[in-house]
Amino acid sequence: MTDVLRRGRASLAFGFFAQGVAFALLVTRIPAVQERYGVSDALLPAFLAAVPVLAGIGSVTTEQLVKRVRPSRLLRWSQPVVLLALLGVGAGGQGQVAGLAVALGVFGLAVGALDASMNMLGVSLQRSYGRSIMLGFHAAYSLGGILGASLAWAGAHWQLALWVSYLPVVALLLPATLVGSRWYVDGEPAPGREAQADGVGGGAGGGVVFKLLLPLCLVMTFAYIGDSTVSNWSAKYLKDVLGSSEQLATVPYNVYMVTTLAGRALGDLGVRRFGAVAVVRLGSLVAAGGFAVVAVAPGAWAGMLGFTLLGLGLCVLVPQTFAAAGRLFPGASDAAVARLNIFNYVGFLIGSPLVGALGDAWSYRGAMLVPMVLVLVTMGYARSFAPQPDRYGGGHERPRTADVGRGSNGL
Repeated sequence: MTDVLRRGRASLAFGFFAQGVAFALLVTRIPAVQERYGVSDALLPAFLAAVPVLAGIGSVTTEQLVKRVRPSRLLRWSQPVVLLALLGVGAGGQGQVAGLAVALGVFGLAVGALDASMNMLGVSLQRSYGRSIMLGFHAAYSLGGILGASLAWAGAHWQLALWVSYLPVVALLLPATLVGSRWYVDGEPAPGREAQADGVGGGAGGGVVFKLLLPLCLVMTFAYIGDSTVSNWSAKYLKDVLGSSEQLATVPYNVYMVTTLAGRALGDLGVRRFGAVAVVRLGSLVAAGGFAVVAVAPGAWAGMLGFTLLGLGLCVLVPQTFAAAGRLFPGASDAAVARLNIFNYVGFLIGSPLVGALGDAWSYRGAMLVPMVLVLVTMGYARSFAPQPDRYGGGHERPRTADVGRGSNGL
């Protein structure tokens, strides 16, 4: 283990943290953004949907760019763009809807490039370490999200203008991320890296075969359907269905974020000890149990228990899905991560409208059973998270230390 890798790990963790802060500052202040610009209720969903759509485009573009530019460079310059776009969102005023559209468009495209390149570096750094460290990066993201949401609450509480809330954060994080980016570590190019587009097989000399990647794409989608259900509907569910106070209704998402942080902080130890397959299966089972508890909860505190279980269960799925894609296509991990990252946004786009439509047409209790079933389906794809020993040319983590452990054959 070298100092270069240690510095690379620390600087990348800070990049994840900074992105968690920036994203939380945007999504938790959507009502304030709407009020500041005078965006109608009819137009707001179009603005919100445009961000993940453009992020998907940014991720697809990143897949092509990494054939010529190292992921570290893309991350180095996309992160400042995200932060400046966030500041741009807060800088406009009443009636300047076109300016808001431009700022959100830039934010979406840059976030797609940032998410993809960030996870590319995480996957390659995990390969260099030879053991599971991916969950730790996403724990840093969760920590940033908690801080960003707290700062957003403070801004709303003190009735600060958006640009006043955003400017100090951007002023601190932008130079810090640029300095930290000096220590980003790119993975060693695998043989045949130039063939990272469509190829035959997933080995060191082949490209990404979508049929092999599809199970992981579905897991990513289902995980983000579950995540967006919590972020968009937990407060409404607790207040309207379980009869909580408005103040108590704000708690479930915070509880979810804290348990997500705790689960990710400890998750790498579980992967090293029991293997990725076992951890994914357990996480899916706990998350499904959380949705079941939420669906049948007799009151607010039982519902809170369900959201706690959801944080502990869902938190492991996304980081391990990225790591599994890197193992499945060791010679084309950057392309695999970029394509997989698109389904992050697919799940986000599907989740909230799906639960809302089912809740209106049927019941919100019944609507919670749909993400529960989807998360349970993930257990059927758990084998896709197993190491791929030499099946596709090797070149990934050492099997005795990375994502295998005693329970690597599953539960």
